Amino acid sequence: MYAVFKRELLSFLSSMVAYITIGIFLAVSGLLLWFFPDTSVLDYGYADLGGFFSLVPYLFMFLIPAITMRSFAEEQKEGTYELLVTKPISQWQIIWAKYLACVILVLLALIPTLIYYYSISKLGLPEGNIDSGSVIGSYIGLFLLGSAFTAIGIFASSLTKNQIIAFAIAAALCAFAFLGFDYTSEIFSMQSFETTISSLGINQHYQSISRGVLDTRDLIYFISFSVLFLLFTKLATGRK
Repeated sequence: MYAVFKRELLSFLSSMVAYITIGIFLAVSGLLLWFFPDTSVLDYGYADLGGFFSLVPYLFMFLIPAITMRSFAEEQKEGTYELLVTKPISQWQIIWAKYLACVILVLLALIPTLIYYYSISKLGLPEGNIDSGSVIGSYIGLFLLGSAFTAIGIFASSLTKNQIIAFAIAAALCAFAFLGFDYTSEIFSMQSFETTISSLGINQHYQSISRGVLDTRDLIYFISFSVLFLLFTKLATGRK
């Protein structure tokens, strides 16, 4: 499993696609946080990263599918997947190796954004006047969100040999998983149905963790969500 994980990670890091994708993510998030008038923290006037954490999930809907789209699609297109499954490694190990390699890339994309926390902390009056607990919770929420989106992207990549189609499927599924259940809940007028349906979506659990409260129900939700889509991936690749 480690050999597959290492190969996947090095193949990403040795290609320009990963650097361009992560670079675009950092550039767009930086522009939204510091320069665009409607989202700029400088115009907001408070030492708060809430706007950044509310925007990143939408950027993840495009960043993560771009990272994961090649995972299985490229292997199937080039015919190397058949060679890989003949090796003494189980199908689950292949899936987990590819999944963990993509999660590491998502983590590498998030690490440079810590400079935003440091900068805003220095700009606060008095210096350091920022809710660190909320920031830590939000970063944990972003990592869990990225892990869930990565599982969706891996599944989408296993469905097709075309990377562009895999990207489109993953982006659509990520958008629905994050926003679809909230919009669906608005159709029902009864509060009980609204709450139940909203709790099935990612957004409610992400917002809960972003408040700085680590609820075991939210952690179990994200872990179960990722495992479910990895199971779908196993079923999709197993049929082939």
